[in-house]
Amino acid sequence: MNGTGVAGRLADEAQRLLGGPLPLRLRAWDGSEAGPEGDGPVIVLRSRRALRHLLWQPGELGLARAYVTGALDVDGDLADGLGRIWEAFRAQRLRPPRLSVQDRARAARTALRVGAVGPRPPVPRSEARLGGTLHSRSRDRAAISHHYDLSNAFYTLLLDETMAYSCGYWTSDKDGYGPADAQRDKLELICRKLRLGSGARLLDVGCGWGSLTLYAAEEYGAHVTAVTLAAEQAAYVREQVAVRGLGDRVDVQCRHYRDLAGGRGTYDAVATVEMGEHVGDAEYPGFARQLHAMLRPRGRLLVQQMSRGRVAPGGGAFIESYIAPDMHMRPLGETVTLLEGAGLEVRHVQSLREHYVRTVGAWHDTLEDRWADFVALVGEEVARVWRLYLVGGALAFAEGRMGVDQVLAVRPDEGGRSGIGWTGEEEQYG
Repeated sequence: MNGTGVAGRLADEAQRLLGGPLPLRLRAWDGSEAGPEGDGPVIVLRSRRALRHLLWQPGELGLARAYVTGALDVDGDLADGLGRIWEAFRAQRLRPPRLSVQDRARAARTALRVGAVGPRPPVPRSEARLGGTLHSRSRDRAAISHHYDLSNAFYTLLLDETMAYSCGYWTSDKDGYGPADAQRDKLELICRKLRLGSGARLLDVGCGWGSLTLYAAEEYGAHVTAVTLAAEQAAYVREQVAVRGLGDRVDVQCRHYRDLAGGRGTYDAVATVEMGEHVGDAEYPGFARQLHAMLRPRGRLLVQQMSRGRVAPGGGAFIESYIAPDMHMRPLGETVTLLEGAGLEVRHVQSLREHYVRTVGAWHDTLEDRWADFVALVGEEVARVWRLYLVGGALAFAEGRMGVDQVLAVRPDEGGRSGIGWTGEEEQYG
């Protein structure tokens, strides 16, 4: 037994469902505590509504709803708390509860005893609500808007001056080297892999706030077609193009990648940086064929994309409900196979997983340092969504449950030639 009070009853029930003791101490709204002693983080149930979220939606989504609304909190370091939970699941072989009818009945009786039974709590306002056919143009636009149209002011507050919202490439540990430097080094790496030069035609699919588009146009003299579905992003990039005097080199289009038509077979290079996760599982072969079709023979493709293991493809209940609706991630090898199936020849793959740990960590530091500003801008619920997202994301990359890779491919010409020499130029990458 774990003691008396609400916390003791809940700890006993959780131990039975999980198949092992709680990895963190629990504190309930009546002041009672149960679970392991020590100076580690404590799970705090601030109100009965935390349990109601779990009763009505058991599992990850119910926990997320309780956390983002503040009904459930963590007293102490959230990253440490999540890390201890994952470690306990591995070391003690705890199992996520698969509730039978009997389990649900017993859990309901426990909830009744502690006074937590009640109507279904309202779904948090920050949760995505999408309708329509999966990965139709209209639904894709709504999914992208949910995350990327939060506001340019929000992302300006979160990101560095490059406005790159993707994994950086950290090449130095020297004092003064920071996130903006890592992003510029990532952009430089991409441009070198694509062999960009003055007048080269680049298609940037899913251009974000234009970090690669602007860098390629300014530093390499490339002519860039930048494509995004997010209206806020398109407006920002167009503004930057005007401010920097790049109107003769950059064309910004707010459209779906499927609607790309002009320029087929003429681009020297195509880049898609962390956009492929939004394409969808069934749609990815068509996406890969579209990338192939836009390239000229011997043209180069750079895909930077997150991956996830075979056990848990997709994004997970929290990510798909609050961050990136309809996201799908797959193992790296499956993406390589899909690119090859579209007629592309994969020439080089580089993992950046550890680099994402530092990148996401930098974003999280900014969030915490400017917490009051974020709350004033988007409200506490959305700020808590992002805290959970960034902390959980950094942990997933650190533990290898998620990865991110740059895949360089080429469209061979009719004779099968790639245009890549025999001198091993790939050795220059990374």
